Parts: sequence; C-alpha cells; structure tokens
Amino acid sequence: MEQRTAAEAVALEFYNDRHRAYFERYLLPEEQQKFTAMPLEALKACEEESGRHPVVIMYNGEPAGFFVLHEGEGIAKFTENKEDILLRAYSINSSYQGLGIATLSLRQLGGFVKQNFPDKTEIILAVNHANVAAQHVYRKSGFVDRGRRIMGRIGEQYAFHLELD
Repeated sequence: MEQRTAAEAVALEFYNDRHRAYFERYLLPEEQQKFTAMPLEALKACEEESGRHPVVIMYNGEPAGFFVLHEGEGIAKFTENKEDILLRAYSINSSYQGLGIATLSLRQLGGFVKQNFPDKTEIILAVNHANVAAQHVYRKSGFVDRGRRIMGRIGEQYAFHLELD
C-alpha cells in the first residue's frame, strides 16, 4: 500500500448528501461550539440562502471537517468587495483535532477557491477575539489581520484576509 504524506491525506470537496450521516454524528468540544456553527446548522443556512457553498475537509478519504464558502450579498457585513469570498462555519471534528488537518486544509484553501471561484481575489473570515487557538491556525496558514473589526453574535471579531495569487 502506498504511503501518503500528511498533506496528501487532506483534501477539500464540495458537500453532497452522502456526507450527511457523518455530520449527524459530528462532535465539537462545547468551548468551540460557541465560536462556530455546527455543520447541520450551516447546511440549513446553505439551503436557505444562495451563494453559500458547503465544503467537506476529507482526511484519508473520511470526512474530518467542514466549512462554508459564502459569496454575494450576504457577505456585505464583512466586505464591500464583490471579488471576496467569506470562509465561515469552519471546524474540525473533535476526533480529528490535533493532527494538523486544520493547517493543511487552510493551506489548500487558496487553490480550491481559485479553481472553483476563479473571479475571487481574496478570502476573508471573522474570528472572535476570545478564540485564540483559531487565530493562531489562521495566521499560520497565511491569513492576516488588517485591523478591521466586526461585531459578531458573541462579541467583537477580527477580520482576517488571505489574498489569492
């Protein structure tokens, strides 16, 4: 059997119904749940609002995480630039945390966005001031804080940016 590197073990793919049963059993520590939407909650929002694209983070062929790429009018709170896309509802299932999957998936994100949304020039996200662990992972993956602040449902958030080449 061929050995895969950690980076090769992580892949991004658009959500489809075959993933649903997995997300019905998805777990996050309680302290992380206050900062992000659970996948089923985010999927419901995707069904209700166009421009939201659910993505599954795969690890060795199994779903390990989830996020939504959001474009269009619904991201006006975060940016006025129509060439931006918003990363939201990002999480890694608790049983896969600590394996480097978050960093590897975020490093693949730029290429995934360029391939599937070629008109986009930047990825933005909002991260709560109190979510220091997530801030660290986002910074390590190339996101930068340009000083913009946004009020979220549980307080002020940093707006982080990742320019696409």
